[in-house]
Amino acid sequence: MSGMDDKPTYRPGQRALRRGRVSMPGQIYHVTIVTDGRAPLFTDSGLAGVVMRRLHDRALLDDAVGLCCVVMPDHLHWLLQLGRAASLSQLVGRFKALSARDVNRRRKVEARGVWQRGFHDHALRREENVEQVARYIADNPLRAGLCRSLANYPYWNAAWDWDF
Repeated sequence: MSGMDDKPTYRPGQRALRRGRVSMPGQIYHVTIVTDGRAPLFTDSGLAGVVMRRLHDRALLDDAVGLCCVVMPDHLHWLLQLGRAASLSQLVGRFKALSARDVNRRRKVEARGVWQRGFHDHALRREENVEQVARYIADNPLRAGLCRSLANYPYWNAAWDWDF
């Protein structure tokens, strides 16, 4: 955007995605957020740790509940139940802004390019098993070959106790 009165520019299809987004308190969402240019920033354990701390930040979440998350080298998955205090877009926007600030501080850069614009979300349907979706999310590092056991991957968390 070049000026205060300019409307944002969207890539093809992005406007349609935003038009269909609905935030419903109590709804469980699977959110995917990708790094800018798919840069593998989170191969750096310090940066991955910074993002994990933000995903569990009670002040950020307010009355939303984080159910599962996993930080991958160039993206993250977050399963959360939305509260009433903020819309999904507001919550994700706050997370992206605060985590980008934290990541850039740790990197000692003033650049803003940590996350791609936008995010992908999927509202879970009633027939979807929340714990199975959480397990699918948590198993991402296994499928990507980043570890042999989830017990050896430090950048995930879930509300369930699973045996490995």
